[in-house]
Amino acid sequence: MHARLILPLLFLLPAVASATETIDPARIVSAATGDWDKDGDSDLALIVRPAEGSDDDNGVYVYLAGETGALGLKSAIPNKVWGQFDLAGQAPSVTALPNGSLLITSHNDAIGRDRWEQKLTVAYRNFDFVVAGYTYSSYDTLAPDNTSQCDLNVLTGKGKANDKPFAVKGELVLLKDWDDDRGQKACGIR
Repeated sequence: MHARLILPLLFLLPAVASATETIDPARIVSAATGDWDKDGDSDLALIVRPAEGSDDDNGVYVYLAGETGALGLKSAIPNKVWGQFDLAGQAPSVTALPNGSLLITSHNDAIGRDRWEQKLTVAYRNFDFVVAGYTYSSYDTLAPDNTSQCDLNVLTGKGKANDKPFAVKGELVLLKDWDDDRGQKACGIR
């Protein structure tokens, strides 16, 4: 995303963050703009580090443009996305997809022998944000043949794990209610 697009939006955040929390722009680690609700106006999604000294994970904040075009907070989900910023290879990100969905990525490419990447495809359905897709891959740096890959359509329950199709019960899971264990269990990872 271009810096010239993000900077003007950052100045709006203190006014629209929430009644209980103002987001310090220095805590924003990833941002994406897109039309999440498909109304023709640009919306904003952020991944925000927790306050200093907190053991929480990163939060996801999604703003929708209202009738006047001003951004309003639609979803504030603290403690949702794993990631560290002290070391390279562990920072989460949010990306706008061409179909109007969000892609939230977390990963460990730096520490230990177990390396992994997880992606949540988030869609706006029934006036809220739901997890539509779950993708997970991992490998062991000391045992190159020890790999795992899974892609699950959460809405339909159809997926593929290590090139083998599987099916679980499809469900509509709000992003705020999503737990990564749900996807890992469906994929047979845990």
